[in-house]
Order: sequence, then structure tokens, then C-alpha cells
Amino acid sequence: MTDQPRLWQCERVIPSQSGAGRRVQQEILDQLLRQRWGPRDIFCIHLALEEAVANAIKHGNRHDPAKCVHIRCLLWPDRVRIEIADEGAGFRLSDVPDPTRPDRIESPTGRGIMLMRSFMSRIEFNDLGNRVVMEKERSEASEPSLGQEAVQGN
Repeated sequence: MTDQPRLWQCERVIPSQSGAGRRVQQEILDQLLRQRWGPRDIFCIHLALEEAVANAIKHGNRHDPAKCVHIRCLLWPDRVRIEIADEGAGFRLSDVPDPTRPDRIESPTGRGIMLMRSFMSRIEFNDLGNRVVMEKERSEASEPSLGQEAVQGN
């Protein structure tokens, strides 16, 4: 954990609709740009964030309009922490098949979690399986204009 003061934070609640998280995702990415995070870090965070929000909407809340997704982001100079919780029943991580097994190569199940683990420094789920905490340690600093390509390349 860092001893540095927090630079920024946000807490948002979005409906369980595809695309509902775009605005808060962009808000987080814009803040990383303002703090001069490098393009590689921004790309990694973008991908993991997008996947976690999509999982919460689709798998957690099952697109139920009565349920919401809760997003919290904390940003320090050297680290970002993103928490995403849905209002669904949760899941057991041990039940998610390994997408790298030869018999699972063409199945999309489990790839999102694998990507999130690959791109973030730390990822953990609560016991119920309806909340994920992801952290990314800053690996490089660069000029803001370099990171702009990673954010606008959608």
C-alpha cells in the first residue's frame, strides 16, 4: 500500500444495461491521462475495467433492470484501485473453467477473468463472488498526449 495522498476518487452506480458503464469508464481513463499515466497502463486498465463492468452486468445481474452495478475508483500517484460490485448471486471462481486448456480454446467462458488477471497487478473476488477489486501499479510516466491514443482508440 502507498503512503502517498489520494489524488482522486469516484463512486458511481450504473444500471444493468450494456453500454451503461461507458461514461464512468471514460471518466476514470480521463483521470489517468490527467495524471500522466502511460499508454500501456491505460490500455491495461481500460481492458480490465471494461471486462469487469460487462461481467457484472451480464453474468452478475443478468441484465436485470432492477439491479445496479456499483463502481468505485481510488487513484494515487503510483496506483489505481477499482472496485466493481453487482447485486447478483455471485459465483465461485473455482467453477470457472481454465480457458487455456486445449478443450476450452474456442469457448469464451473464463477469458475475461484471465485478461483481468493478466493486465492488472492484483485482482481478488469477495467470498460471495459478486465483487471484484483490481489494482494496477503505475509502471511508467509519460506525456499526456501519448496516453490519448490508448483511450481514444476504441
